[in-house]
Formats: sequence, C-alpha cells, structure tokens
Amino acid sequence: MDAALVAFAADGTVTHWNHEAARILGWTADEAVGRTGLAGWAVRKEDADAIEAALGAAMRSPGRQVHEFALLTKDGHRVLVRTQASAVRGPGGRVAGVYCAFSEVHTQMDLERSIALSEALFEDASWGVVLVDADLRPAVVNAHAARTLGVGRTALLGRPLGDLLAQGVEELECALQHVLAEGAPPAAAELWVTLRSEEAELPRRCWRSGFVRLSSPLAEEPVPLGVAWLFQDVTETKRTEQDNSLLRFRAHQLHRAGRAAAECPDPAEAAAVHLDFALAGFADHGLADLATRPAPAPYGAVADDDADDAYDTYDTYGAYDAFGTGATGDVRDRAGAQAGTEAAPGAGRGAVCALVRTLASPAGAPGPSEAFAATGIPVPYPPGHPALQAFQRRGPVRTSAGAAPAEGWAAARHWPDGTVHGLCVVLRSRGRTLGVLTFLRSPARRPFDRADADYAEEVAARIAACLDLSGAASR
Repeated sequence: MDAALVAFAADGTVTHWNHEAARILGWTADEAVGRTGLAGWAVRKEDADAIEAALGAAMRSPGRQVHEFALLTKDGHRVLVRTQASAVRGPGGRVAGVYCAFSEVHTQMDLERSIALSEALFEDASWGVVLVDADLRPAVVNAHAARTLGVGRTALLGRPLGDLLAQGVEELECALQHVLAEGAPPAAAELWVTLRSEEAELPRRCWRSGFVRLSSPLAEEPVPLGVAWLFQDVTETKRTEQDNSLLRFRAHQLHRAGRAAAECPDPAEAAAVHLDFALAGFADHGLADLATRPAPAPYGAVADDDADDAYDTYDTYGAYDAFGTGATGDVRDRAGAQAGTEAAPGAGRGAVCALVRTLASPAGAPGPSEAFAATGIPVPYPPGHPALQAFQRRGPVRTSAGAAPAEGWAAARHWPDGTVHGLCVVLRSRGRTLGVLTFLRSPARRPFDRADADYAEEVAARIAACLDLSGAASR
C-alpha cells in the first residue's frame, strides 16, 4: 500500500509532498511545498493547534509517533488519516524537521483486516485452506487442511496433488485450472476424493470446496499468483442425505409396486410386478426359487423332524463358507444359528431341499420378469450355495466375488454371466418358508450391505404372499 509522505522543516515549512499526498488531499506538490504549517488550507483552524502540537512532540521524542488526524481536502471535505511522524536530525544530531507518513484510516483498516483474516485462515480456521500456485502445487497450507490430509504442513509444500490423493485428483486439478483461466466459480463444488494414505481401505470423502483466484495487486495487469482452495469435509452429511434419499426412493417403489400388483388378476403376475419394481436402482437380476419339499404341518401342529417348523425363526449371522458367503443379522440370533449349523445332516433344518425356478428377470435385454412353467425340475445348486444357505437359515445371505473375481465364479453358482455380488433372502408366508429370492449385481454396482438385505426381505415378503396366494408353492 502506498503512503502519503510530507516533510516539515523545524519552523513548520512544508519541504516535501509526494504524489500520494496530492491524490488524497487534492493539493499538488507545487501548491503545498513552501507553505508554513497546515492551518487554513490542509487542516481546519479548529484542528490546527492539536496537529501542530503532535508534530512538535514527534520532533522532541525518539522513535515514531502514531496519531489520527482529520485533514482537509482541496474541495473542502474532511478525511480521517492515520499518521506516523518521526524527527529528522541533521549531521550534529540537531533536529532539522519532522517526516510524516499518512494514509486514509479506512484504507489502513482494510489492510489490517486483510492481514488479520489471512493469519486467522492459516491458523484457526475450521475450513481447510490451501494456496496452490500456478503449477498446481501447494504453496501454503493451514493447520486444518494438514490434519485433514494426514500430513504435516511443510510436507505438503511443492508436492503434486497426485501424491496426496488416490482418487479425485483429476477433478480437483481440472477445477483449479478452470479457476486460473476463468476465475472463481459461482458456487461451491463437492468433490469425492480418496487420500493416498488410506488407499488400501478406499474410504471416499466428500469435500465441499470453494475456489478463489489470486492476483498480484502490485502488477499493472492482473497476473494470477495461484488459487486459494477452501474445503470442508461433509462426508457424513452427504452420506446421510444419500441414505435418506435411498430410503424415500425404495419406499416409493414399494408403494408403486403395491398399487400396480393390486391391478393384476393373477397373483403370480403380481409377484413378477413386485420383482420388476424392486430391481429398479437396486440390482441387475432377480430370481425366485420355490422349494419342492412337502409343505409343513398346518398351523399349530409341531413335528420333531419338520425342517420348516413355523416356530423356529432363528437366522445365521456372520458365518462364511467356501462359497465366500456371509449371513447378515444381529447378535441376538447367533446362539440359535450355531445350533442350526451344527445339526446332523438330514436332521431338521439341515435336510437337503430342492429349489425350482419360478420367476426370473431376463438375463439379456431388459424386460419384464418371466414366470416359469411348473416343471418340478430343481435348479442344480451345489451344496453350500448361498440360496440353500438362506433357505436352511431363514435369513439373508450375502456373497461377493471380491476385487478380482475368479473365472467362472457366476457360472459355478448358476447365475448370469457378469454377476459379482449376490443376496439371497427367504420367501416366507403364513409361518412357512416357501423358497428363496435372489438379487444379483454386476461389477458396476457396489456389494450388498445390511440396508440392502432389509429392503430385499421387505420385497420377499410381498412376493411370497403373492406366490402363496397363487398356489404355486403347493404345486
């Protein structure tokens, strides 16, 4: 910031008047130099005594004296300035005059606020602040950003952004280049990134980011110095919003499916409608298999060797086998699950069952789900198949091929090609297990989670009621 400079001789005569003083007060150097004092032309007579006393005190005191004065412009307006005055001494140490530098108070305050804001942003801000130079390398990093990135403040300086981020670096660099070329965007952007230090677990984070282009105030033409990148971690907020949006969508799909199924004269067709609505945004394929074993005894009758005892409702949770399947549920059912899995082969729920394909979505071109004729020929599921596990446990079973699916993983389970994630849930109606409903996902989708299993069980309950009503379970 330029300062106005004025010098006075020992007798109060103005000896120096620079360009900035002329700009602020309107008096040129030719008009100001040679005048005695400031009273009557640069200062009101009422204020002259106080100003002259302050300048006199500066000549008699060591160091600089800071004051605020109201000066008078050439057109008669008053302007408040902050001055710093110090004595000027000659060769023998004798006071030769006083040198005074001043600037408008609001300009000085703006400068002080800018400096204070800059220091606060890089020390105490709750947002991450990173100054990125024209080469897209961090030049200054505040404490919050360093904590978020998981490295020290000095360790970030001069390093490419790709050394810090495993995912999302392309989007970030594109945004920085746009700001350097076009200026700041009109709104904040949300960037999903993965830190390089956490690449193994891939915990994606959402950073709400704002960008400001920095230019030098001293250059005659705007020269970009870099970009100020301000960001805040809003991962939890975004995930909550996504979960709520997903719940609303699924509830809406269930509502629509119920209304559409109510218009179907055939309950089997209504079951296919429920499956079609459930697949939207949830899975790529859906399969419904019904058990061919004899129906259980009527309600109220209990048989010791009945594999589908209406009162035996435990599930298996947290178990994994050679097929890479895992059941879902909560802790309270694990004791019963352990008893079920340790039962002897052929006894009770451990008895072998056969599942016959009843409904399936098309594996090729998209289209409505198709009902299969009641041939009675079971699907050749091998022992330990997720569908058989779900039937035996009466609980959902999730399975996934992992990051690198083995060749023939889907074919070994008699699922469509390209399947890498599976979820099997039981079809239950009137206290009976009718069969198994399977949802399948391709690599483009994430693995199934517990919330997906809850939704699949809700869909399965509706499909089971339709199939039970149609009498397909007894044929």
